[in-house]
Amino acid sequence: MKQFFTILFLCYASMATAQNIKSPDEFLGYSLGERFTRHHEMIDYFKYVDAQMPNVQVTEYGKTYESRPLIYTIIASPENFSKLEEIRQDNLKRTGLLQGTPSSNKVAIVWLSYNVHGNEASGMEASMKTLHGLVSTPQGKEWLKNTVVIMDPCINPDGRDRYANFNNQYINTIVNSSADAAENNEPWPRGRPNHYWFDLNRDWAWLQQTESISRLKVYNQWMPHVHVDFHEQGFNSPYYFAPAAEPFHPVISNWQREFQNMIGKNNAKYFDESNWLYFTKEVFDLYYPSYGDTYPTYSGAIGMTYEQGGQRGVSIMTEEGDPLTLEQRLIHHHTTGMSTVEITSKNAVRVVDEFEKYFKENLNSPFGTYKSYIIKGTNNPDKLDKLTKWLDQHAITYGLVGATKAGKGFDYETQAQTSFTLTSEDIVINTYQPKSRFITTLFEPQSKIPDSLTYDITAWNLFYAYNLKGYASTERINPSKAYQPKSATNQVSSKVYAYLFKYETLQDVEFLGQLLQGGIKVRATQKAFTVNGNVFNAGTLIVTQTNNEKIVNFDKTIQTLANNYKRTVYTTTTGFVDKGKDFGSSEVAYIEMPKIAILCGDGAESLSAGEVWHYFEQQIHYPITQIRTNNFKRVDLKKYNVLVAPEGYYDIFDEAQLEKLNQWISAGGKLILIGDALSSFADKKGFELKQYATEDAKKAAEKAEEEMKKKDGMIRYEDSERKQISDYIFGAIYKVNVDNSHPLGFGLDNHYYSLKTSTLRYDFMENGWNVGPIKGIAKPVQGFAGFKANKKMSNSLAFGVQDKGQGSIVYFVDNPLFRCFWEQGKFVFGNAVFMVR
Repeated sequence: MKQFFTILFLCYASMATAQNIKSPDEFLGYSLGERFTRHHEMIDYFKYVDAQMPNVQVTEYGKTYESRPLIYTIIASPENFSKLEEIRQDNLKRTGLLQGTPSSNKVAIVWLSYNVHGNEASGMEASMKTLHGLVSTPQGKEWLKNTVVIMDPCINPDGRDRYANFNNQYINTIVNSSADAAENNEPWPRGRPNHYWFDLNRDWAWLQQTESISRLKVYNQWMPHVHVDFHEQGFNSPYYFAPAAEPFHPVISNWQREFQNMIGKNNAKYFDESNWLYFTKEVFDLYYPSYGDTYPTYSGAIGMTYEQGGQRGVSIMTEEGDPLTLEQRLIHHHTTGMSTVEITSKNAVRVVDEFEKYFKENLNSPFGTYKSYIIKGTNNPDKLDKLTKWLDQHAITYGLVGATKAGKGFDYETQAQTSFTLTSEDIVINTYQPKSRFITTLFEPQSKIPDSLTYDITAWNLFYAYNLKGYASTERINPSKAYQPKSATNQVSSKVYAYLFKYETLQDVEFLGQLLQGGIKVRATQKAFTVNGNVFNAGTLIVTQTNNEKIVNFDKTIQTLANNYKRTVYTTTTGFVDKGKDFGSSEVAYIEMPKIAILCGDGAESLSAGEVWHYFEQQIHYPITQIRTNNFKRVDLKKYNVLVAPEGYYDIFDEAQLEKLNQWISAGGKLILIGDALSSFADKKGFELKQYATEDAKKAAEKAEEEMKKKDGMIRYEDSERKQISDYIFGAIYKVNVDNSHPLGFGLDNHYYSLKTSTLRYDFMENGWNVGPIKGIAKPVQGFAGFKANKKMSNSLAFGVQDKGQGSIVYFVDNPLFRCFWEQGKFVFGNAVFMVR
């Protein structure tokens, strides 16, 4: 009875308030579309509606790096609002993420996400109009009777305000649609990325950014049935909505395909009525697992991207000679948002039933050939700890095998089927669980790609990203006990001559950085040695009493740091080793503290510059100085001993600046070049890097290319795009040989898996260290690469070092920090910073 009166009260309160609720225009004091609303103004409107409406709830779920609030808003009918927790728990029970039997009440859940890219700015504007439409219109109230709507009005507040503040500073009083206008040309790094210049729409799976981490916690608490990610594309493009383009990953269900079509047709109905242009089934596919459409899709939802032409100011002239306004853009997004809620509401029971069916299949007969993935317990504990914490964030279950047994399956190291022995300490992840299909997309040995024309990378397997030893098995293997991280051990002598720390992971790089920041002198062995019966490989960190006499409470300081960073401590009472070089040998090198400068600004690719920035500040917590390219000529490089050039095309390196760099390097500086940045230095005076080692090799490559062009000249025009893919690499993984006797290869096995995202190619260096070469015929271990591209990559450099005077140049042809999820790449980059002399 009490619940009945509560619902009755909420109904009357909702009806009375909805009639008087202010529209966004009335609340803000201007019409939506006149200018860009700042993030705090949007927050104020959502909180106003929350305060006025008893069936609307705004919740802060986190803060950005710049301390802006991240919010989500729940909108429901009064009756459903009174039992939100029951609806949420029912839904989780249907997925298997929560034990128990759901009630018979079937309420659909739609999640609308806006403004993941800050400069795709019509999304947040549309969110306010859609909120108002849902709470104040008869149709909105009708849909809410069987549908709960969750809105995240701005996923990327930092990028959004960067863009809005820029545009509002430059906007003309008289509307100017010219593409030349300042308001239509935002400066570097533009508003698209977040504070660390990351693309948050590529981070749903990898969870490198605080916005992604905070959002996923809430997402997994609800697990919506439908998720829409609102975007903008080039301003000359008509509106795009589902159904998506091929390739669809094979794990996507028939229902997910079917309902995309149903939603698309409903959207088309409204666009047809208004004579608005749109397209479907092109460009935007469902393959890469870390998008705002694919991650929800692989988690059971109908995940979709909606793309409005835009990315400019309040008005821009299109190629047809018609202005495209912010008002038009937000109305289009509002229309598809409301349409999506409508069609979901009309099919709510089936939406819920199909959602439940999806998860029953996951639990009882999961998709895919491989049913279990085994991670050997002998892998480095740091890697296991980091991966298992990541699995926890995604609500993926795992555990220890618990007993020794024989098995057969795919060996990730040899890329072949083999027999193996499971031990009690091996970790197993099987696919008989709620996140089954997501697991398959992450770990399957070969991702099936129905169509090689795709929007993003085609390989991302975490066995290769972490360089883990393990297997994929067609057998169901259940974990028998919980995994417990291994604790660091201390082997401290009563009298310590030196502290020894193995150097094998990114956590060791971070620890080294902290030692150096503490003023502690550190050495690294250049060759393996044995002492006290323990074998230590090249790269092992050696901290001696000698040279550290000024450190107060030296022993306590070292042991406390090691404990704080969970490092295993080895000690020795002597510098006289059992095998190898003694600690006073020239083969035990002193590590100079890096003083690091990073290029940013025009010419640098903002995403790459952001990856470097985030790596130092958030992952190894080491200080850097960012130098804008337009200020580079005025910088005294003597203040730094490391300069990092992220990916980009730099026009600042004229002959005079190259000579300046050459002198700085020869005097002891270290230049680290990433990806496209290499092109500014290849074939230049003082730099060993060449696209082709000899003139003959260059002529042979040019001749082969001409012959291929002649063959291609006979293709039909309509086939030209598909023919061109033979020249491309769509984010494929290559196995690279490693010279781990070189400091750049310290801590690595004799191989490394490189995520190659372009066809950038350089020959082996004649007078340099080809530390990471691709030898022989190139072929990816996973992912798509055209046959011409593979031929081009054969016998080429992945990473290497050129010694120059007292300094060095490190060349990374492939970006080791790409989206910051390639764990082994981050370790190699650490070698470049700290180990290479």
